[in-house]
Amino acid sequence: MNIVFDLDGTLIDSAPDIRVIANSLLADIGKPGLTLKETRAFIGEGAAVLIQRMMEARSIEAEPDMHRKLLSTFIGRYETMPVESLFYPGVLLLLTQLKAQKHCLAICTNKPEGPTRAVLRQSGLIDMVDGFIAGGMISTCKPDPAMLHHVIGQLSGARTLYVGDSETDAETAIRAGVPFALFSGGYRKGKAEEIHHDWLFSHFDELGSIVNQIMLQ
Repeated sequence: MNIVFDLDGTLIDSAPDIRVIANSLLADIGKPGLTLKETRAFIGEGAAVLIQRMMEARSIEAEPDMHRKLLSTFIGRYETMPVESLFYPGVLLLLTQLKAQKHCLAICTNKPEGPTRAVLRQSGLIDMVDGFIAGGMISTCKPDPAMLHHVIGQLSGARTLYVGDSETDAETAIRAGVPFALFSGGYRKGKAEEIHHDWLFSHFDELGSIVNQIMLQ
């Protein structure tokens, strides 16, 4: 079976790392930093959207050159800084169990490719996944279903489950026609119960049970 995971807000709590980098950009231009709550609210649709929201929140003129400069600097710093993102409880144990059960695991994230590779490498996830796709690797991003279809094409399982934490992930699953498990502990904007899902879970030991149920169907 293929099990494809979103990254930020699903497997890892990356908001503290992202906040550090975003605030270093704001400090460079004399603007106050983001709160952790703001940072979490800005995550989910890729780095370009995060930078846009950051600029709007700090009344930075929406000039294309400024956006490009901030985005480029953000990605560059993310690729080189030590990653301190924390796995959500139970993630590593579950991934180890799924690998032992011969499931194919993959990542589908809007995070830019460079920072994604850095996170996967520094966290050890690179050795646990059979494929991944990140922002910029193809011409579209989630919720366009092309990213999810692309990474599924890298895998060999007959069935696929997509696991994410947000409205963007839910819409991606709908548009891709893929069953969706929603993690309630991530960066969603609304109530979990009101977001499309086939399964809803709050801890990763529950996701293991969901996978087992699917295999019995």
